[in-house]
Amino acid sequence: MKRILVLVCSLSLLFFSCKEEKKQLAIGDWWGKMDVSSSKILPFTFKVLENHNGELTIEIYNSNEVVIVDEIEIYNDSIRIKMPIFEGYVLGTFSERTIEGNFIKESLNRVVPFYASYGKRDRFEVKSDAKTNVSGVWEAHFDDGDNGEYPAKGIFIQQNNRVTGTFRTETGDYRYLEGVVDGDSLNLSTFDGAHVFLFTAKVTDSTLNGYFYSGNHYAEKFVAKRNEAFELSDASTLTFLKEGYHKIDFSFPDENGTMISLSDARFKDKVVLAQIMGTWCPNCLDETKFYVNYMKDHSMEDVEFVALAFEYAKTKEKAFEGIKRLKNRVGVEYPIVLAQYGTSDKKIANEKLPMLNHVISYPTTIYIDKKGDVQKIHTGFNGPATGDKHEEFKKEFDETMKLLRSKK
Repeated sequence: MKRILVLVCSLSLLFFSCKEEKKQLAIGDWWGKMDVSSSKILPFTFKVLENHNGELTIEIYNSNEVVIVDEIEIYNDSIRIKMPIFEGYVLGTFSERTIEGNFIKESLNRVVPFYASYGKRDRFEVKSDAKTNVSGVWEAHFDDGDNGEYPAKGIFIQQNNRVTGTFRTETGDYRYLEGVVDGDSLNLSTFDGAHVFLFTAKVTDSTLNGYFYSGNHYAEKFVAKRNEAFELSDASTLTFLKEGYHKIDFSFPDENGTMISLSDARFKDKVVLAQIMGTWCPNCLDETKFYVNYMKDHSMEDVEFVALAFEYAKTKEKAFEGIKRLKNRVGVEYPIVLAQYGTSDKKIANEKLPMLNHVISYPTTIYIDKKGDVQKIHTGFNGPATGDKHEEFKKEFDETMKLLRSKK
């Protein structure tokens, strides 16, 4: 891995020191892939666009999701594609019709081989008609090795061979998944600029038996069975205050070095939502966007939000760069404080917030009433990919906010 990163650094130096006349990527549809194992690739589709100023953007497609990438740097035959919000980037070489390099997350020392070619092409190749239709609800269990099993709820829609949907877990969802049933094989993938997820399974009318790949660093088995009545645990019951506590407290710095605490005047006599999150976390991004939009759509004089960021960036400076990037890109006006850098280990979150029984998910939101008492703790976030469940969350959130704001 060190050799790969040295090569990446060397390529970066060459990349930024050899500026010449720009070559150009072909405008239009592209197909990309990343090697998640010696025998498995994660495919995805994207489009290269050019505006009236000759500037390039990329649209990455995952089912109904469109990820807009507008930081593309080209020097000689080298290219650097920086993902929106997240720290990951593609670094490699290119011709008009090909890109070859790596998808890199420096803070985690992760490098995934990346290749793309010009031309319209299906995400997954289909060799035969689907032998079954996976539309519906699936009760799934993933094997997390030494950490044991965890439950998930698969929700899918299939039309002919094409499948869309997601897996919900008690800590969030696996984003917008898109793929196919090819004969008796299910293949689903997503690449959202942070996650590199591939799901493969053998299917029958009532069972799924397969593997989940996260980049090229992790894989786990999963099994599933049809169960339209299956539900995960209530997200408001998983994390709670330890006996004897009815408040939380913390003191962490913001990007200006100002220490932020719930005892500050800005939070007095107001409803406060404390969001435990990370700028590296797509579910946290979904939640943050929801909060930002909710604040725009409602008069919020008696409500304050504050986010506690647990960052895996290796330095404090890098962590605050990520926080600033998120705030600028999404329009976050509430404070995001740095609770931890160098790791996103949930055990650290537990140590920083010892009044909680545990933190099992980024994001987790703590709802605090105007007296400073904790009224609710919500684990995870059901993002837009979860469809009806996301709509349920929005309704529940609005009702909770109205109830908290009505209390004196």
